[in-house]
Amino acid sequence: MTHPTAPSVMRSKLGQARGLGSAKSGIHHWWAQKVTSFALLPLTLWFIWSCIHLRGAGRAGVAHYMANPLVSALTIALLATTFHHLQLGLEAVVVDYVREEKRKLATILTIKAICTLFALAGSIAVLKLAITG
Repeated sequence: MTHPTAPSVMRSKLGQARGLGSAKSGIHHWWAQKVTSFALLPLTLWFIWSCIHLRGAGRAGVAHYMANPLVSALTIALLATTFHHLQLGLEAVVVDYVREEKRKLATILTIKAICTLFALAGSIAVLKLAITG
């Protein structure tokens, strides 16, 4: 007679795989990467156009350009989307290549903190330039 907690040899491959992680756990992450990359296309093209348009303008010209609320909003959207996309990509690399769970968690938290800090710093710089000139 077998022990009740012993694994059954008669289980299917699906039954053996259950409990080893959800196959659908990465779908949100995958969609977020696709959405941010799609959003970055027009934002990046707009930013390149803005840089070309502002070429040769001094700080006062850039400050005047940034004083437009739409321009400030698009720049902050570009910063937020860029750093979120960066965070998602780096997390995917960490999940795929870092084996130790504690190190994986610490690395992911560090990546999130750094990306959030840079996005906030950039947003504050945009707002300061737009408001105070």
